[in-house]
Amino acid sequence: MIIKVLGSGCSNCKKLEKNVIEALKAMNKEATIEKVTEMKDIMSYNILSTPALVVDGKVLFSGQVPSTKKLQELLK
Repeated sequence: MIIKVLGSGCSNCKKLEKNVIEALKAMNKEATIEKVTEMKDIMSYNILSTPALVVDGKVLFSGQVPSTKKLQELLK
């Protein structure tokens, strides 16, 4: 599984990355986590706001920071 956190590096982007790591640990899952910070790369996903989460090339959400529990549901 390849997970990309899209965002400029703001506090919400960092929190999303932290929550993703915690969710994966709780699920005993491994994944490659990449941070995408270049605006042209972020815009290639056609999102309107950051942070956003992309899993295996599919945008799961943008403009929010779900809880660790919600992320566990999304990453199943």
